[in-house]
Amino acid sequence: MAFQISPGVNVSEIDLTTIVPAVGTTEGAFAGRFVWGPQNVVVSVSNEVELVNTFGKPDANTFRSFFTCANFLSYARSLRVVRAGSNTTSKNATANGTGLLIANRNDYELNYLDLSAANSHGMFAARYPGALGNSLKVSLWASPNSTAYSAWTYASEFNGAPGTSNWTSNLNGANDEMHLIVVDEDGKFSGVSGTVLEKFPYLSKASDATNDDGSSNYYVNTINDRSRYIYVLKHAQNTMNGYTATSTWGSPASGVTFAQVENSYTVSLSGAVDTPVSDADMINAYDKFANAEEVDVSLVMTGAANNTVSEYVLDNIVEVRKDCVLFVSPEFDDVVDNAGNEVTDSVAYRNQFNSSSYAVMDNNWKYQFDKYNNVYRWVPLNGDIAGLCVRTDFERDPWFSPAGFNRGQIKNVVKLAWNPTKANRDDLYKNGINPVVSFPGEGVVLFGDKTMLAKPSAFDRINVRRLFIVLEKAIARAAKYSLFEFNDEFTRAQFVALVEPFLRDVQGRRGIFDFRVVCDTTNNTPEVIDRNEFIGDIYIKPARSINFIQLNFVAVRTGVAFEEVVGRF
Repeated sequence: MAFQISPGVNVSEIDLTTIVPAVGTTEGAFAGRFVWGPQNVVVSVSNEVELVNTFGKPDANTFRSFFTCANFLSYARSLRVVRAGSNTTSKNATANGTGLLIANRNDYELNYLDLSAANSHGMFAARYPGALGNSLKVSLWASPNSTAYSAWTYASEFNGAPGTSNWTSNLNGANDEMHLIVVDEDGKFSGVSGTVLEKFPYLSKASDATNDDGSSNYYVNTINDRSRYIYVLKHAQNTMNGYTATSTWGSPASGVTFAQVENSYTVSLSGAVDTPVSDADMINAYDKFANAEEVDVSLVMTGAANNTVSEYVLDNIVEVRKDCVLFVSPEFDDVVDNAGNEVTDSVAYRNQFNSSSYAVMDNNWKYQFDKYNNVYRWVPLNGDIAGLCVRTDFERDPWFSPAGFNRGQIKNVVKLAWNPTKANRDDLYKNGINPVVSFPGEGVVLFGDKTMLAKPSAFDRINVRRLFIVLEKAIARAAKYSLFEFNDEFTRAQFVALVEPFLRDVQGRRGIFDFRVVCDTTNNTPEVIDRNEFIGDIYIKPARSINFIQLNFVAVRTGVAFEEVVGRF
């Protein structure tokens, strides 16, 4: 407490209620190729509908990425997605048809929000890169002329011609209102040509205009904040059909009569193309998950990424973070239409990776229905395997195994690429590959729970690795509140009192058999204290999943008492 100079009462409050916090264990992470959406930035989605709305429906080039995400979300509620793409060849459709890269909102705000008149790409751009943007048409009407207004193709979509907003009228301005509509000209978004995607009535050209609720009604702000399809690149130009001036657009409303148009301005956006996604692009996208302090994820999927990308993610992201697990599948050619060679090729693929307890590999791909294109698709299973971990978390806890008949059933499987025999499963398992098997009457089941750790260890099991991730992440978050405190008996006792109840709770939920926390003068020696360090040693006996069951049936003579033979075997 502070020292007092004169007599008085000083009241202070000391918070000793710190606990070990719960930590997220169900957040997935994925980077891949999509037809739409922001590029090279992390976006959160919670279900398949949001996935479609954000990244578009799958096509022949993107379905493996899409369904890896969709399959994970069929078990889970939280997925962080990065759309991979080139920073040099990707293009958004634009009003003048030349194309322009606007990778994401940050890119737009840094480079195009100034609405520079020098911009030669026209008034609007598609919000995201990709040929899908070429399906967009934008039309606006910015005149109070109600006679000509009725000839506008989209007049019936609004309640009447725009005029002067209350905001601008109260400031002695005029003619600031406009209507704007976004149309799916080619039907690539909606499936029906000419579908109205968005409409924005009674927007204002005045930069300071607000709605009655205090939100901005300035057309630039409204479009950039609310549209899912376009950005504004510049104000109207006097070369546009019917525009007589541009200097007033974007001005404050006071005393301004805003330039208007006697005809509509309508433009079809074009100039965008779908470009290949290279390994470098994929690696750049996965790098968005590298900083554990910025992005909290627990389960990282690679989809159909090749070994170059997957190995990079393992070595440079997952192994560095040490708070998440990577899920990989064999490559398509290893298991699809490769009868008799599935084990050999899958093991060869596995051996390209380093040994790690932070990675899990399955052995299969599944055939599933693509309702968006009315076809069947081959999709790797790593999204499902990560999803099983989430389902295990919801039903039990992260330290339970996601495999087996209780929690390991995989959804939406028409057929597997191959169904491994017992001998196949033995060969796969001893190489750290978890079989996915179709059992008659039981469905498709994950039938193994190994990590890709080569040496025999408790950490060669998924449940043990995930147990320690939970313990380490939770206790580390709680321990940071001991930083800059004194390394004395009080702080050490406080740390032990913080950790032990948490571990007892985990023990009560069958995560560990036993534990011990040591934080005293035996490990916090004077030398440790003088180095400004603090040491807590936490010893854990992890619970183990059952992988092998031996049932002994013993026949005995009629006259023999069971007590005589029990214990001999």
